[in-house]
Amino acid sequence: MTTAIIITAIVAAAVGILAYILIHKILLRNRGEAIIREAEAKGEAIKKDKIFQAKEKFMQLKSEHETYINEKNLAIQQAENKIKQREMALNQQASELGRKQKETETIKENLKVQMDIVTKKAEEYDKLRGEAIVKLEEVAKMTAEEAKAQLVETMKAEAKSEAQTYINDVMDNARLTATKEAKRIVINTIQRIAPETAIENAVTVFNIESDEIKGRIIGREGRNIRALESAAGVELVVDDTPEAILISAFDPVRREVARLALHQLVTDGRIHPARIEEVVTKVKKQLDEEILETGKRTCIDLGVHGLNSELVRLIGRMKYRSSYGQNLLQHSREVANLCATMAAELGLNVKAAKRAGLLHDIGKVCEEEPELPHALMGMKIAEKYKEKPEICNAIGAHHEEIEMETLIAPIVMVGDAISGARPGARREVIESYIRRLKDMEGIALAHPGVTKTYAIQAGRELRVIVGAEQVSDAQCEELSASIARQIQEEMVYPGQVKITVIRETRSVAIAK
Repeated sequence: MTTAIIITAIVAAAVGILAYILIHKILLRNRGEAIIREAEAKGEAIKKDKIFQAKEKFMQLKSEHETYINEKNLAIQQAENKIKQREMALNQQASELGRKQKETETIKENLKVQMDIVTKKAEEYDKLRGEAIVKLEEVAKMTAEEAKAQLVETMKAEAKSEAQTYINDVMDNARLTATKEAKRIVINTIQRIAPETAIENAVTVFNIESDEIKGRIIGREGRNIRALESAAGVELVVDDTPEAILISAFDPVRREVARLALHQLVTDGRIHPARIEEVVTKVKKQLDEEILETGKRTCIDLGVHGLNSELVRLIGRMKYRSSYGQNLLQHSREVANLCATMAAELGLNVKAAKRAGLLHDIGKVCEEEPELPHALMGMKIAEKYKEKPEICNAIGAHHEEIEMETLIAPIVMVGDAISGARPGARREVIESYIRRLKDMEGIALAHPGVTKTYAIQAGRELRVIVGAEQVSDAQCEELSASIARQIQEEMVYPGQVKITVIRETRSVAIAK
């Protein structure tokens, strides 16, 4: 019984295991088929996606290729159009050239005809000239060679006389202008270097309200004044002059810095070394900005553009320089306008002339290489900042220290002379100026037959009016030479004086 149960159980277990195995195999097969179907579905989806992406990429490449082809076609079309236009232009030029060639041939033919006529006229002239020479020799009883030799000797004598007169005029002019030129050189040298010399051109007066402020400016044991002198690079002279302090320095910009700093310190009331250094630094910065702004404003007013910023700054520094008491910036502006006017009258480049006139004295405000003359120094600065060769030559040649290479150079030289020579432009005692004019008129008026005299053009020309009854035309020449000789011997004057004698004949009748 027990054995039967055991066998039955074993059989049942075996059947159950077999059933489990069959069912498991069936389930595994179904699951595998599901996985395969899912994998096939995913593969199909990936395949479709890749095909779609490939199609998109193909369309994109196709579009880009079509765009490229269109651009190339457009470029080819434009090139063809340009070639056609050039071909048309060349055809027009060829036709124009043919027309001009025909005109040239016509002109050549006309010239040939005219040359033939001129040749015939020349032959006739030579023939008539030979006949005239023969007749003249018969009348004068002298051959042409003898007359020519006599004429040459006469002209040699006249040339020697005129040359000697010219040499005497040049020597006299050099003697008269030597002192003035020496003063100009000394003043320019003092302003461009730092000698231990204080003259009128190197002193600025700072006015104060009361002498009590002098003590505050000096400070305890002089520390304030020493701090100001060290910071500004000047020398302060505090003496018995009432309500004034002298600021001495060779550089006008330094004097201006010291003056402005003193003004701010006195106005503020706080005067001590730390405050002095702060104010001087601030004033230097403000003055540099003002100098640059002055240069820019000057260039804008004159219409001079494209200058290097360093040249603009040097133009601004001209405001604080003087030459014979004439402000250098105002002088340069006058020269620029004069040069522009003369260039316009002569048909030259007005802008170039104005630019050269403005920059002609730029060497006077440069702090480099003081051993060079200011004209050559200005030319060197202009070359450094890429100015045109014609501008550089005009700057360097305006005192004839180098050869003039362009027509602008003599214009700048003349403009500089006109600006400096006009009455009142440069420092000259007005009493001596008026006395010189009166003495000049008095010399001419003392001659017999002179009725009126007028010194004009700042004493460079003397008009002498004589009576027609007392002085003849021949005597006018002798009178002008006599007056010129007397003025040359008795007076000292700059440049030359032109003597013009005017004789006028008047006939008066009265109808009754």
